[in-house]
Amino acid sequence: MSEFVMAARLDEIPDPGQLLVEVDDQLVVLFHVDGQVYCLDDVCTHDGGPLGEGVLSDHAISCPRHGAKFDIRSGAALTMPATEATRRHQVKTEDGLVYVRIFGEDNAVTDANESHEASAFGTAGESLRGDSAATGNAEIDRPRSSIVPIEEPAAVAGVVTEDRVMDQLRNVVDPELFVNIVDLGLVYVIGLSDGDEGKTNVTVDMTMTSPACPAGPQLIADSRSRIGQLDGIGNVEIRIVMDPPWTPDRMTDEARDQLGIF
Repeated sequence: MSEFVMAARLDEIPDPGQLLVEVDDQLVVLFHVDGQVYCLDDVCTHDGGPLGEGVLSDHAISCPRHGAKFDIRSGAALTMPATEATRRHQVKTEDGLVYVRIFGEDNAVTDANESHEASAFGTAGESLRGDSAATGNAEIDRPRSSIVPIEEPAAVAGVVTEDRVMDQLRNVVDPELFVNIVDLGLVYVIGLSDGDEGKTNVTVDMTMTSPACPAGPQLIADSRSRIGQLDGIGNVEIRIVMDPPWTPDRMTDEARDQLGIF
């Protein structure tokens, strides 16, 4: 652990607001909220996005790339697609100056996951499994063999039902999380209606883990393709909705097991 280093003047950081600074040859972000100053790595653990360019709301900072949110007080990941905390660092203010002490990789990440009192993934003491460093793409420590896509059921003639449509959607796997969209809780409503020539039209209201999810177009295309493989299918419409917004508590127990969320 390093010594405290003067990083900025307090009046350089608006309240609320943030400031990108360099401390001990590392880029970090200072956050100023309600008179308190916090410090995190300038790194989104999902894909290395610059948190210093994100939007600060209360005590949460959103990555400008894919919308993952982190608690500025602890570094804990609050929303998908991030599942790992980013490093936080110790801060003190004296005589209008802000001092930062850089934490090492191991104790900072562990402390961030354990100290966050109410993240979207659980209460104090709960953490996500993973051994990635807080830079670059985060990888979840889970057996790849246990999260392969469910094999596609053979298409059979018969009446189209919501259950059969849902079974097809279980074959659509989020390319970043390796979990199917049904277990992730992304599918909200399935609607069926009469189509031409005795076929059944299908509408699916589904959401994304974040409004800027880069996998959105792929998930829409895969969902439409899977449903279209059923016999008796007419028009297929996939509608993306953000109300109600997705939260991790929509996931099934199976999805939580695969992601190492307890």
